[in-house]
Amino acid sequence: MISLSVNSLVETHAVASALAQLSRSGDVIVLAGEMGAGKTAFAQGFGQALGITEPITSPTFTLVHTYDSGRLVLHHADLYRLDRLGEVTDLGLHEMVEESGVMLVEWGDMAAEILGAHLEVCISRMPDQDDQRKIVLTANGQTWTPRWERVLSAFAPWQVEM
Repeated sequence: MISLSVNSLVETHAVASALAQLSRSGDVIVLAGEMGAGKTAFAQGFGQALGITEPITSPTFTLVHTYDSGRLVLHHADLYRLDRLGEVTDLGLHEMVEESGVMLVEWGDMAAEILGAHLEVCISRMPDQDDQRKIVLTANGQTWTPRWERVLSAFAPWQVEM
């Protein structure tokens, strides 16, 4: 686990960009946090770093957006409106990732046990600080273990002691 502190939207995008540079096809990244914490903003920074040219918007009502103009295909899902794990399974997220690309899943913490190995990015707003966020990255499963030293190095500018 690594804890980061960012002070602006620009820094949030920089953290997302650093993560995008470390990502590879088959990765699942869960974006957790309260409403308005910055999950979609994080996804926008991530997608821009992949070279995606389309505007990245929240898939709250469509459930999944797929962008294929970047270095990797980006599948961006939002599980906020889903009530049951069966509905998550019906989306076919595993199949999308197995075919190609990386999957970002907003509100994915509610379905973490069925998503398999993933990296959780938990974003929290800091009290009385409009743009300041705490971002905690936690690897679940072995997918990120071989890359963890690179993760620590990439996020050193924002790392805080826990």
